[in-house]
Amino acid sequence: MIRMNWSPRALARSIDRPESRRLPRRLVQLYAGLVLYGITMGMLVRAELGVVPWDVLHQGLARQFGVSMGTVVIVVSILLLLLWIPLRERPGIGTISNAVVVGLVLDATLVVLPPVESMPLRVLLVLAGVFLNAVATAAYIGVHLGPGPRDGLMTGLVRRTGGSVRVVRTSIEAVVVLAGWILGGTVGLGTVLYALAIGPLAQILLPRFSVRLHR
Repeated sequence: MIRMNWSPRALARSIDRPESRRLPRRLVQLYAGLVLYGITMGMLVRAELGVVPWDVLHQGLARQFGVSMGTVVIVVSILLLLLWIPLRERPGIGTISNAVVVGLVLDATLVVLPPVESMPLRVLLVLAGVFLNAVATAAYIGVHLGPGPRDGLMTGLVRRTGGSVRVVRTSIEAVVVLAGWILGGTVGLGTVLYALAIGPLAQILLPRFSVRLHR
């Protein structure tokens, strides 16, 4: 039988751990990042110049099944989490939150943000959407509370296949973009710009948002 040390000194040491003391900040940053991520997805949808690679699939499925895009995001996230089981990936609170929050915020954003007709404004939406999406990505990854369902699929496949992150991620996104485009998703300037810029931008921003868990 495992004996737990519930002495005041032991409890004080546990509470004083950096992980425990920084948890409120990590949770605030996590949900702020996920909310911003959903908003930026909506910005790219309204720009109608191409969406995030995975959103090409989400948009295509939403049009085929006649449901909201946010609903598709949530359902696909849950299905991807089922694929984590054979890959032996472990979800965290950030993973589960990502699966639900992003889809809900996306739908809310599409209700609040009207369609945009002006081309300069549409281009501005794309540029702002890609940059702010990188900020959101760095924010939720930087709290170390679990990868998103799509990121976990990529890391699981990298570990199981021995392939490089670049090759595995590019292969996955190529498949989802092609499938989404066939289903009616939007591919365009925003899709290409996102694919080229999100990695470098997130790499630059991540050190600024990464929460140190150890002294």
